[in-house]
Amino acid sequence: MFQLEFTVSADEDLKKIEDGKDAGLTKQVKKALGYLQTNPKHPSLQTHEYDSIPNPIDPAQKVFEAYAQNKTPGAYRIFWIYGSAKKPPTKSRVITVIAITPHP
Repeated sequence: MFQLEFTVSADEDLKKIEDGKDAGLTKQVKKALGYLQTNPKHPSLQTHEYDSIPNPIDPAQKVFEAYAQNKTPGAYRIFWIYGSAKKPPTKSRVITVIAITPHP
């Protein structure tokens, strides 16, 4: 089990989704976050490395993309890193969500 942390921008992304009128999107994103917390390699997340966003904490470390939706125009994705963005970093099993955005 991983502890999920959110950057300020990812927290704002999630709040916008929760405050929006699409209850289905909210449910899908929260379900994906649950999978991410329990198993970042869950098959439905289709997790893979994502090179277009640099890691904001440690540029030497990778950023990952997980699917919150699939086969939907502008499907939402969750971008995340292993480790904590807090200073000093925690040593536990932490995933930091850096963005929750629609696929371009």
